[in-house]
Amino acid sequence: MNRDAYKEKISSWAKDLKDQMKDDPSLESHLEKLFQSLDDPRATEQEWYEQAEAVYQAISRSDASQAGRQPFRTVPIGGHRLPSLPYSYSALEPYISKEIMFLHHTKHHQSYVDGLNRAEKELQKARQTKQFDLVNHWERELAFHGAGHYLHTIFWYAMHPKGKRRPTGELLEMINRSFGSYSAFKEHFSEAAKKVEGVGWAILVWAPRSHRLEILIAEKHQLMSQWDVIPLLPLDVWEHAYYLQYKNEKAKYVDNWWNVVDWREPERRFASAKRVLWEPF
Repeated sequence: MNRDAYKEKISSWAKDLKDQMKDDPSLESHLEKLFQSLDDPRATEQEWYEQAEAVYQAISRSDASQAGRQPFRTVPIGGHRLPSLPYSYSALEPYISKEIMFLHHTKHHQSYVDGLNRAEKELQKARQTKQFDLVNHWERELAFHGAGHYLHTIFWYAMHPKGKRRPTGELLEMINRSFGSYSAFKEHFSEAAKKVEGVGWAILVWAPRSHRLEILIAEKHQLMSQWDVIPLLPLDVWEHAYYLQYKNEKAKYVDNWWNVVDWREPERRFASAKRVLWEPF
């Protein structure tokens, strides 16, 4: 994605937010700084990202402070959208090529968004007409494309060219408690990713029932995994995520992926996820 296209995507996202989040002085201040950065010809794409990140954090703080006082903002049935990447398609090179990122995002992820929207609309139609002959097919499509869309959305934001390469704070403490050490976690996670049979994911999750972290694999997007967990850090090991660059060397792709991991996103997710605690059994 070139500079102008990246600028247009961020600008469009910010304008939508401005219309939705009126009467919030803190957010308006951060949005104004973002617009100023976008208008500054000397500003870099990294500076745009950092200003957009500040807006995101302001929204998170606002949501936390107003929890229970605002209605849920839901995605309409069949209204899911492809999220913009928080960096350019070439930003993760040499570890993940521009060509892979472009195809992965605009073709593969877009197909999951389209499939999820169609499945939701078909199931809505089935409820309205009381015709459930194909419910098994569309529920399968809902699971496959929905899991694909949601995992990819986490995946993009868990990488960054100038990201945080090692966790700290409460997430690191929980990793040590759950796996013994960060190095033990990293080895386990990498080996799980390398040994996924066929196509799928390795995923670090928070388990509200056991009150600790776990590493899961998922074949395709949703098979052989667990319920009642919250994903924190996913690694896509479908062939479309690496084959154009690494061919059949999946292990090399997994090892190199750690060079673009950004632990800021898993740490943000864990800060929210850790508050979800069920009675342990």
